[in-house]
Amino acid sequence: ADAADRDHPVFTVDLEAKEITRPQGDKIRFNIDDFRRDCLLNGLDDIGLTLQEVDKIDAFEAAQRQQQPWLYA
Repeated sequence: ADAADRDHPVFTVDLEAKEITRPQGDKIRFNIDDFRRDCLLNGLDDIGLTLQEVDKIDAFEAAQRQQQPWLYA
Protein backbone atom coordinates (compact mmCIF):
# COMPACT_ATOMS: atom_id res chain seq x y z
CA ALA A 1 0.00 0.00 0.00
CA ASP A 2 2.87 2.39 0.80
CA ALA A 3 4.42 1.89 -2.64
CA ALA A 4 1.07 2.70 -4.30
CA ASP A 5 0.77 6.01 -2.41
CA ARG A 6 1.38 8.52 -5.21
CA ASP A 7 1.78 11.46 -2.83
CA HIS A 8 4.52 9.87 -0.70
CA PRO A 9 6.12 7.00 -2.64
CA VAL A 10 9.65 7.29 -1.20
CA PHE A 11 11.20 4.62 0.98
CA THR A 12 14.67 5.01 2.45
CA VAL A 13 16.87 1.98 3.07
CA ASP A 14 19.64 2.50 5.61
CA LEU A 15 21.90 -0.50 5.25
CA GLU A 16 24.22 0.59 8.05
CA ALA A 17 21.37 0.92 10.56
CA LYS A 18 19.45 -2.02 9.02
CA GLU A 19 16.30 0.08 8.76
CA ILE A 20 13.74 0.93 6.13
CA THR A 21 11.97 4.23 6.59
CA ARG A 22 8.45 4.16 5.22
CA PRO A 23 6.94 7.18 3.44
CA GLN A 24 5.14 8.31 6.60
CA GLY A 25 8.38 8.17 8.61
CA ASP A 26 8.01 5.03 10.68
CA LYS A 27 10.94 2.65 10.60
CA ILE A 28 11.12 -1.08 10.03
CA ARG A 29 14.18 -3.00 11.20
CA PHE A 30 15.50 -5.82 9.02
CA ASN A 31 18.16 -8.49 9.33
CA ILE A 32 20.91 -9.14 6.81
CA ASP A 33 23.92 -11.41 6.96
CA ASP A 34 26.90 -9.37 8.24
CA PHE A 35 29.15 -10.58 5.42
CA ARG A 36 26.65 -9.59 2.72
CA ARG A 37 26.01 -6.25 4.42
CA ASP A 38 29.75 -5.51 4.51
CA CYS A 39 30.08 -6.42 0.84
CA LEU A 40 27.22 -4.11 -0.12
CA LEU A 41 28.51 -1.24 2.00
CA ASN A 42 31.98 -1.55 0.49
CA GLY A 43 30.91 -2.28 -3.08
CA LEU A 44 32.56 -5.69 -3.10
CA ASP A 45 31.53 -8.37 -5.55
CA ASP A 46 33.29 -11.73 -6.00
CA ILE A 47 36.11 -10.12 -7.98
CA GLY A 48 36.57 -7.36 -5.41
CA LEU A 49 36.73 -9.91 -2.62
CA THR A 50 39.35 -11.87 -4.54
CA LEU A 51 41.43 -8.76 -5.21
CA GLN A 52 41.62 -8.13 -1.47
CA GLU A 53 43.81 -11.23 -1.36
CA VAL A 54 46.07 -10.34 -4.30
CA ASP A 55 49.27 -10.40 -2.20
CA LYS A 56 48.53 -13.95 -1.03
CA ILE A 57 47.65 -15.01 -4.58
CA ASP A 58 50.89 -13.53 -5.94
CA ALA A 59 52.93 -15.28 -3.22
CA PHE A 60 51.24 -18.60 -3.98
CA GLU A 61 51.89 -18.26 -7.71
CA ALA A 62 55.53 -17.31 -7.17
CA ALA A 63 56.08 -20.36 -4.95
CA GLN A 64 54.23 -22.61 -7.38
CA ARG A 65 56.26 -21.25 -10.29
CA GLN A 66 59.46 -22.32 -8.49
CA GLN A 67 58.14 -25.71 -7.38
CA GLN A 68 56.30 -26.61 -10.60
CA PRO A 69 57.83 -24.57 -13.45
CA TRP A 70 56.36 -26.85 -16.12
CA LEU A 71 52.94 -25.41 -15.35
CA TYR A 72 54.12 -22.03 -16.62
CA ALA A 73 55.98 -23.15 -19.75
